[in-house]
Amino acid sequence: MKEVIIEAQSIPPQHRHAYIFEAFDNLEAGESVVIVNTHDPVPLLKQFEQNRANQFAHEYQAKGPDLWKLKLTKNKKEGCCGYCG
Repeated sequence: MKEVIIEAQSIPPQHRHAYIFEAFDNLEAGESVVIVNTHDPVPLLKQFEQNRANQFAHEYQAKGPDLWKLKLTKNKKEGCCGYCG
């Protein structure tokens, strides 16, 4: 499965969340985006919970203190075989 790595600090702050949402939206079911950051991306995770509820699963791959990695995996749609995106 595809896994997109995003170094969040390399994206200008005013574009960062929009860029990450766009990358996630372009994933197929079962694929993931991993956000690498210098702090816990709690505000981003809350935005995902509000705007993409039930569309993803999340898992911390690293939890600081200097490096955080948050993996967001796109869920399959209910009744979906996984090939329709």
